[in-house]
Amino acid sequence: MNLIITIAEWSPIAFAIGLLGTQLVAHEVGFRVGARSRDGKGGQVENVGVVVAGMLGLLAFVLALTLSYASARFTERREGTLTEANAIGTAWLRANAIGIPAGDEIATLLEEYARVRADFVRAGRSGDVVARTNTDTSALQKEIWSRVTTIVRARPDPVSAALMASVNETFDASTAERFALGMRLPWQIFWLLIGVMFLSMAALGYQFGLKGRPVRFLIFLLTAVWTAIVVDILDLASPRLGYFRTDATVYDWAIQGSRGNSS
Repeated sequence: MNLIITIAEWSPIAFAIGLLGTQLVAHEVGFRVGARSRDGKGGQVENVGVVVAGMLGLLAFVLALTLSYASARFTERREGTLTEANAIGTAWLRANAIGIPAGDEIATLLEEYARVRADFVRAGRSGDVVARTNTDTSALQKEIWSRVTTIVRARPDPVSAALMASVNETFDASTAERFALGMRLPWQIFWLLIGVMFLSMAALGYQFGLKGRPVRFLIFLLTAVWTAIVVDILDLASPRLGYFRTDATVYDWAIQGSRGNSS
């Protein structure tokens, strides 16, 4: 799975071409085996057609399953950024409303915190960048929480309690987003999809070989569509790979909103 992700990261087009080529090879092998078995097995064509139809139906089910899983994970990551950015904005408003220097310090730290969280979401597959943003996140959380506890101990009232609750929600949101960005498509599901796809292509080629009527252009179109779907599934399921990336603009909006409220 890591090798496939590495190839897709290097060039999604190369990954798509490789997947397309291997499917066509599987179909051609099945066709040649079917052509050699055609003599004396004409009555088996209908039986083979039933099996092939079942395999194609299973392939469609697995494609729908993996696409649904990948789409759900992508939506989860997007909603996670929105939730975290809103939590940061709420915490900033409550810190700014405290009306004491410690509250202003928390508001300033939350602006920096929003920038760090945006960098975390925008980070690619570089482990160093992800590790650095996680370290910065933990450091800022300690500083913010230290000031929050100071305020709560100095003035244990509903206002400080609301500030503590919003900061706690902000930290929880960052953990949820880190978890969402760390999830990938389970390799068992991915290899199930690839295996069913190759077997379906080989079985389809075998059926056409028994009939002795190749339809290579239509098979190429069908394989190209399947390849595009698989590439999109891998792209959707990989949080830091490809073109379906989580947008971090909501953090910029949170920072802009805090500045506008300050003025």
